[in-house]
Amino acid sequence: MAEARSGIFAEMAEVRKIAVDSPADLDLRLREATTPFIVRGLIADWPMVQAGRRSSRAARDYIQRHARDLPFAVSVGTPDSRGRLFYDDTHGMNFQMLRAKLPEIFARIDANEGTADAHAIYLASIDLQQFFAGLHEANHVDLGARTPLASIWMGTRTRIAAHNDVPDNLACVAVGRRRFTVFPRDQFRNLYLGPVDNTPAGRAVSMVDFHDPDYAAHPRFREALAHAQVAELEAGDALYIPAMWWHHVEGLSDFNVLVNYWWRESPRWLGQPQDALNHAMLAIRDLPADEKQHWREMFDHYVFTNGPDVMDHIPEPARGVLAPLTPDTAGRLRAFLLRALSR
Repeated sequence: MAEARSGIFAEMAEVRKIAVDSPADLDLRLREATTPFIVRGLIADWPMVQAGRRSSRAARDYIQRHARDLPFAVSVGTPDSRGRLFYDDTHGMNFQMLRAKLPEIFARIDANEGTADAHAIYLASIDLQQFFAGLHEANHVDLGARTPLASIWMGTRTRIAAHNDVPDNLACVAVGRRRFTVFPRDQFRNLYLGPVDNTPAGRAVSMVDFHDPDYAAHPRFREALAHAQVAELEAGDALYIPAMWWHHVEGLSDFNVLVNYWWRESPRWLGQPQDALNHAMLAIRDLPADEKQHWREMFDHYVFTNGPDVMDHIPEPARGVLAPLTPDTAGRLRAFLLRALSR
């Protein structure tokens, strides 16, 4: 039974819910969607979900039977973090990254289950097929022609700061309960993002504590909340998060398991936009204002507008990377950049 929402979550609009009746229907809904949606019971028939409904120990036993004999990366928080895996007072991390075999990690969770102020234990973005044998095959969503990265996330009660991801995301709750708070892409200014080169998990995160917002330090967060939606998910439910939407994620049970699928509609050989942003900080951000304005206009010309005047005056065989990219021209451009950056 879901608990009543409190704090900032109490007045939020709920993410819309849809019903799907087949993999083809899900495929169509994913292709058409521009905003998040929930599908209740999408994975209710998974063996992992059924094991978790018996008990969290049964879920761990089921998962462990499929684990390969490999060390897993695991985050272990401090008891005073209240499950919030974040920065500490020195702007380091308030958790340790360790490596251990899954039986050892699960034994630690067994020992701490139900204990107040226990260390947060979190296994994040574990590749399902690399670290498990048969778990993906027995528990997966048919996503048609997509070739997603399938990952599993397991742990105790945790809070993960609002962040976004470049790919589209289908997040499926297999064990426990989760709360996602989602924001449109354009709310990044109101979320008060932290460093881009020192992050808890590779993406810049909101510096706002959603359980205790400091509106004096983060006044624009009130505007972000006006656009927020919340998804309270039980085991068996799934949430679609479009690419680049911001999401704050909480594991609400003593033991929680999520399986997610990431995919991009753009070709795999295209570059990562974040790399371009990082390079622009290196090469453009600290230039004199008049030069920055020039480069703003150049970016608009070549990248954001990219109209016919960019290349119509150039013979077609000579257009190179000004023409729509192909795997070959993208590879040549990447090699050019690597040579330039290594000087």
